[in-house]
Amino acid sequence: MRRLALLTPLVAAAVLVAPNPALAMGNSKIAALQAALWQRGLYHGNVSGITNRATVRGVKRLQRSSGLVVDGIVGPKTRPFLGRLGAPALGSRTLRRGRVGGDVVELQYLLAEHGFPSARFDGAMGAHVVAALRRFQRYADLKVDGRTGPSTLAALAQPPPQAPTGVLDRPLAGPISSTFGPRLNRFHAGIDFAVASGTPVRAAAAGSVVSAGPGGNFGLLVVVAHSGELRSYYAHLSRVDVTPGQSVNSGTQLGLSGQSGEARGPNLHFELRLRGAAVDPLPALR
Repeated sequence: MRRLALLTPLVAAAVLVAPNPALAMGNSKIAALQAALWQRGLYHGNVSGITNRATVRGVKRLQRSSGLVVDGIVGPKTRPFLGRLGAPALGSRTLRRGRVGGDVVELQYLLAEHGFPSARFDGAMGAHVVAALRRFQRYADLKVDGRTGPSTLAALAQPPPQAPTGVLDRPLAGPISSTFGPRLNRFHAGIDFAVASGTPVRAAAAGSVVSAGPGGNFGLLVVVAHSGELRSYYAHLSRVDVTPGQSVNSGTQLGLSGQSGEARGPNLHFELRLRGAAVDPLPALR
């Protein structure tokens, strides 16, 4: 592994970076640093929680513009120039609606990893973050109060949920254009298949249709409930061919792919949720 000269804004320790960032686990403190640099226009990569050269370059640009020693290390002299997302550390105070800071970014990052993303990593404890936190607390069987007490932080320290392996068929044939995980300053909670509008979309496994129709940002959406509290989501459709309550088998046509909702181009957004938590669909596909 290669050592990069970078300290997080919240801890004074060097960070080791794996050669393949996709195989490395993200760190919420690095995510907070990346979000702080993003807000200042000094970083435009993924808020991934993984140190990379672009993160180090952002720190150096910040230091250069602030008249500091340019070493790529976020120490006590550099940290104040990160702005309101440069501190404090998660756990140093109780987070509730209205809070702003790096600890809020850390919370957003951990919630997203556990399947409850909250729009942009903006470090502001607004309604979007409180709603995601309450959903997580409900999922984790905690007191649902929208605040970061010790039990909530302990639950967020546990490994994120994972989908069962190899239990689903692909909903259609086509290349995957976007995977599960950080995407710029947001978190992509599913995978996208790049296919032309009108491509048949099929159920990935047997189950019952929970909803079929308009789904907000998802556009035309079909949701299928499977065994084991697993649900599959098929979004941005151009046509829906099933109705709520209908039983389907693996391979049953649910509709046609399209570009409805907030899709930037023709594709199928495919999402899996386990007890309400979004999980990476790729391991579940045969």
